[in-house]
Amino acid sequence: MENSTSTVGYYWDYIFVDLADKRTNDWPMIRSPLPGLTIIGLYLYFVNSWGPRFMKDRKPFQMQKTLIAYNFIQVLVSVYLFVEGMNGGWLRHYSWRCQPVDTSTTDLGMREARGCYVYFIAKLTELLDTIFFVLRKKDNQVSFLHLYHHTVMPMISWGCTKYFPGGHGTFIGVINSFVHIVMYFYYMLAAMGPEFQRYLWWKHWITNLQMIQFGMAFLHSAQLLYTDCGYPRWSVCFTLPNAIFFYMLFNDFYKKSYSKKGKAKAKKVKQANGTTNGHITHDINHNETKPVEEKKEK
Repeated sequence: MENSTSTVGYYWDYIFVDLADKRTNDWPMIRSPLPGLTIIGLYLYFVNSWGPRFMKDRKPFQMQKTLIAYNFIQVLVSVYLFVEGMNGGWLRHYSWRCQPVDTSTTDLGMREARGCYVYFIAKLTELLDTIFFVLRKKDNQVSFLHLYHHTVMPMISWGCTKYFPGGHGTFIGVINSFVHIVMYFYYMLAAMGPEFQRYLWWKHWITNLQMIQFGMAFLHSAQLLYTDCGYPRWSVCFTLPNAIFFYMLFNDFYKKSYSKKGKAKAKKVKQANGTTNGHITHDINHNETKPVEEKKEK
């Protein structure tokens, strides 16, 4: 029994200490996967079980001011991440073809690591997207794609912060942050009330932007297949299938939501269910699922 405990402890330390980046490993919530997994577990329990039961006999919360403030903060965070990623890396210091992780404690190396950490924390805060859906009784918007994205992205960003905080993989986070600037700005306007509805004609362009994002992520990551600069080439086993998977899902969503045939089918489903909910716009990095209301908010 003692030998088994020692063996488990040895492999635990090897995976979560020895292999980790020494600069970021002692930062809050990075050393062990348990805090993040606990948050994700509680999140899934709330949105799939406790939350809907709690709201069953209650009226939906309106939360207009909360949503405006939340989306505004997400815009600011996304602007920060995009500017940091471009100015601290991709515009001035990085190779667009292949970029290793700077493991030094120089100002630039630590700037990259901090950016990855902030991105990880941002992914945790975005779990509130789903919690707000449940509290507003928008349960139909808690789709598989939405839960998959919100569950996987914090774990991926945790892994990047712990093991590879910087380099080639940050490209995906940078372009995703740009998409989030546009997306959360749209949701902020949508939450401001009916007087802003006339400015929201461009919602389908968000989905187009998201699909472009996946295409760019695929092409950029694919360069690791034939280029070796020290960044782990095995990472393409995760990034390439994920980019393809999400592109297909978003493309399918776009056809169903914005083509004439898709709109007609959606209208029939709405009439059959007696609902008046708006379309759902998905976004990943990766792939958020947010409501775009066709019914004017009060």
